Amino acid sequence: MSGATVQVIFTKFGGGQHWESVGALLGTDECGTWVGGARGRRLSRPGYDLVIPYATVMVAPVGAGYVASFNERLAGPALASCSTYVDITTVPQWRDDVVTMVDLDLDVVRRWDGDVSVHDEDEFAEHQIALDYPPELVVAAERSCMKVVAALRAGRPPFDGRAAAWLERLHALS
Repeated sequence: MSGATVQVIFTKFGGGQHWESVGALLGTDECGTWVGGARGRRLSRPGYDLVIPYATVMVAPVGAGYVASFNERLAGPALASCSTYVDITTVPQWRDDVVTMVDLDLDVVRRWDGDVSVHDEDEFAEHQIALDYPPELVVAAERSCMKVVAALRAGRPPFDGRAAAWLERLHALS
C-alpha cells in the first residue's frame, strides 16, 4: 500500500548495527521496491543521529546486491553532496514492513556534475580481514560494485532518470 511506513535497516557483517531510518513505501517497478524519505527524516546509527534536510527515494532491487538512493536537488545549504548514493550490500530482504541488508562498505557516488566514483575501498579491504568476509561475499560485492558503476555511467535502470517520478510521488504524499 503506497504511503505505508517502512523501516530500513542496514547492518554490518556479523550482525552489528549500522544505519536505520523510516520511510514511506512508494511502490514497485521492474527495478525493485521504492521507499521515500521525506525532508527532515532521521538517519541514525549507534552514537550518531542525523537529520536529512532533503528528500530521498531509495530502490531496493530484487536479487541484486545494492541499495540506491536518489537525492532531491535543493539549493543552498540543504543541497545534498551528491545526486545518487549507492550502498553495495547483500541482497535486500523484506519481512512485512521492514527491509534489511548488510552494508558491505563499498559505495558508488554520482555527483551533481555527473562524476561517478567508488568510495570506501580501504574500509572494504580492512573489513575483509577484521570481519572475516567469506571469499564469495567479497567477489559478489566487487561484481555488484562494477555493475553499478557501469549502469550509472550508461544511464541504465534504475539510473535512467526514473527516480524523479518517485520523488514526485513522495512529495504528493506530504
